[in-house]
Amino acid sequence: MIQLHDVDLKLLRVFATIVKCGGFSAAQAALNAGQSTISEQMTHLETRLGVKLCQRGRSGFRLTEQGVAIHEATQRLLSAVETFCMDADVLKQRISGKLNLGIIDSTLTDRDSPLPRATQRFVSRGHDVHLSVYVGTPAELEERVLDNRLHLAIGHFPARIPGLAYDPLYRESLGLYCGRHHPLFGSELGGKALKDAIVASRIVVRGYMQQYDLDVLGVSKAAATVDNIEALAILIISGAYLGLLPMHVAEQWVRTGEMRQLSTQGDHLESPFDVITRRGVSPPILTAFLEDLTACTSGATRN
Repeated sequence: MIQLHDVDLKLLRVFATIVKCGGFSAAQAALNAGQSTISEQMTHLETRLGVKLCQRGRSGFRLTEQGVAIHEATQRLLSAVETFCMDADVLKQRISGKLNLGIIDSTLTDRDSPLPRATQRFVSRGHDVHLSVYVGTPAELEERVLDNRLHLAIGHFPARIPGLAYDPLYRESLGLYCGRHHPLFGSELGGKALKDAIVASRIVVRGYMQQYDLDVLGVSKAAATVDNIEALAILIISGAYLGLLPMHVAEQWVRTGEMRQLSTQGDHLESPFDVITRRGVSPPILTAFLEDLTACTSGATRN
């Protein structure tokens, strides 16, 4: 059995950085070391572990099969070390370390989001914390929280994955929009006539909220699917598709005449935002941030 020492942890961190950067040359700035030094460190690590971790040369950088497995184990190990350090800090009555937060895209302009206020409140407490923010799709965020790469994530999560806790945070207002080149842009249709026109149009939906979007619009299938809001806006602006957009996102294009909101019958449209965490004991740094997030959330009740 391999016995790990301080130097091994250092070498594993070097390895993790190389993989993250995509190669030795790209990792030089992040590691503040020359390529020859990095190469020596990798050779030392491979000798310590007794396996070849990567192929490097003119063909580029590529992990071996053993390298992929060691990289996954390295991520788990470094996450466990980080968690230990954070837990140890609580004994000194202080919160320090790294907080890894995930969010979905295009939430900056949402005035209802408590995240900016919670972040300001958290930072103003003087915690010695480095905040790392990852923007991804709901599926990516769930995966990263589940394997401990993220402490928490905020977004739309229509499914429920075992091992994760889902708590309601706030709701985002939606509208149905068309671009100025769409036939409905200058139309005065309403009621059943508008509903029929919507059903006959090409619809773009959010992949992670596909069934919700289809049900709200009363259509059976989508003509296009996207995994982020920017792509959704592009297709709507093209004039070829109708789609549901967060109202705070669409506002800028409505103001310039690039989009128009179509009146739809029924209740006010909303998408729920949840905060997800991994089930189990939360490290102090996560507990402190969640407390500030809750304090800055109006109208949301945590379970």
